[in-house]
Amino acid sequence: MSDDPLALATAVELCASYRDGRLSPPEVLDAVLERIDRLEPHLHALYAPDPDRARREAEEAGRRWAEHRPAGPLDGVPVTVKDNVAVAGVPTPVGSAATPLRPAVEDAPPAARLRESGAVLLAKTTMPDLGMLTSGLSSYHPLTRNPWDPRRTPGGSSAGAAAAAAAGYGPVHLGTDIGGSIRLPAGWCGLVGFKPSFGRVPIDPAFLGRAAGPLTRTVDDAALAMSVLTRPDRRDHLALPPQELDWSVAPRPDLAGLRVGLLLDAGVGLPVEPDVAEAVSRAAELFAAHGATVEPIAGYLTRAMLDGLDDFWRTRARADLDRLEPDRRAAALPYIVAWADRAARLDAAAVYHGFSQIDAISLATQRATEPYDAVLSPTCPVGPPDAEAPSPTGDPDRPLEHIAFTLPFNMSGQPAISVNCGYDRDGLPIGLQISGRRFADLDVLSLAAFYEAHRPEQRPWPTGR
Repeated sequence: MSDDPLALATAVELCASYRDGRLSPPEVLDAVLERIDRLEPHLHALYAPDPDRARREAEEAGRRWAEHRPAGPLDGVPVTVKDNVAVAGVPTPVGSAATPLRPAVEDAPPAARLRESGAVLLAKTTMPDLGMLTSGLSSYHPLTRNPWDPRRTPGGSSAGAAAAAAAGYGPVHLGTDIGGSIRLPAGWCGLVGFKPSFGRVPIDPAFLGRAAGPLTRTVDDAALAMSVLTRPDRRDHLALPPQELDWSVAPRPDLAGLRVGLLLDAGVGLPVEPDVAEAVSRAAELFAAHGATVEPIAGYLTRAMLDGLDDFWRTRARADLDRLEPDRRAAALPYIVAWADRAARLDAAAVYHGFSQIDAISLATQRATEPYDAVLSPTCPVGPPDAEAPSPTGDPDRPLEHIAFTLPFNMSGQPAISVNCGYDRDGLPIGLQISGRRFADLDVLSLAAFYEAHRPEQRPWPTGR
C-alpha cells in the first residue's frame, strides 16, 4: 500500500489489505469519516449521510473478511451513490427543491449491485437541479465546491461524487452521465471518470444516452467497480445482454499498430483554451512516442445538432416542471426554469427535429471515429468557472457549449473515459477524454491504464480548504 492516509487508499489496496488482515473495514471507515468531518463543511459533497449505518455495514464486512468469505469485490470498501440513483428509504430529490420528497421503495440497479458486493454506503452525493447543469448549483443541496479550489465548481451533474472522490471520501463514487456528467466533473477534479457503453450498466429509469459509471482516483478502481456494476438487472429494458467480461484490466504493453484520432475542435461550442489544447496535445505525443499512429480529426458536431438536442431536452424539462404544483415549480433553480420555459416557443415539428438529433449525432460520431481504435480529445474545452456559476457560459440560451466533446459519445453509446493529463496556469486539473469503438469498454480502460502509467507525475490530492 502507498504512504497515503487510509482515506486516500484505493479500493484495490483496501481489499488486498482486508484479505491479508493488515486492515479492517471499520478502521478504514473511521479514517474516511474523520476526513469527511474535516472537509465536508467546506465542500458540501454529500446528501443523506448515514454514518451509523455505514459503521454497521463496515463491522459486518469485517466479520466476513475475518471468516474469509467476502460478499464480493468491493466488500468493506467505502462508496457513495449520486442523488438521482435510488437508495431504499432515502428520498431522491434529483437536486431540486421542486421535487416532492418520497423515500425510495428499493435500490436502483447500480446501488443494489454495490450493496450486494458488500460495499459500505457512506452517503448519497449532491447534484444540480434535474442533472442539467455542469456545476454543483442546486435549489435543494448546499453549493458543492471543488476540492482543488473551493472558489470553483467541481462540475456536474455528478458534482458531489467528483468532489467526494477528489477529497478522499473513500475510493469509489457512483455517477450518471447523459451528456458528460461523469467525465466533466472528473476532468475538473483530476479523476478517472468512466462512462461505459450505453446499456453496459443496468439502470432504472433508463433513458436514451444515459449511463451510470464510477468516478475514482485510479483506472484500476474504475475497472473493479465495473466488475460489480455490470451485473444484470431485469428492470433496465435498454440494457445490453449479460456478458461475462474480465474487468481485471492491465495496461497495454505498447501502442504499436494502434490508430488514434486527435480531436481538438468539436466543430461547435466553446473554443479550446490554450492550456487545455497544450495538455491534450502532449498526451497525444506520448501515445505517438509509444508506437501509436496519431492523426487529427476534423470536428463533426454541427450547430443544428447541438441546438436541436437542447430544444428536446428543454421540452422534456418543461414537461417535468409543468406536472408539479405551482409552488413546487417555483422552488426550482431560476436558471433551470428560465432554460426550460424557453421551450414554449417551440412547435411540435421543432421538438421532433430536436429529438431526431440523437440519431444524427450518433451516426456522425460513429462515422467520424470508426477508422480509429481510440480518439483523444479534451474532456472539456475550458477550466472550471466560479462555484456559483450554473455553467461556463452562464447563459440559458447557450447551455451546452461546453459539452461538445463529451455529448457525442452518449448519443452514439460509445465508451469514453476522462483521465487527468495536466494542470492549467491556476493549478487546476485538465481532463483527457479517451473514447473507443462501441462496446470496447475494456480497450478504453486498458488505454487509460497505459496513459496513467506513463503520464507525468501527478500532484498530491487537495486538502479541500
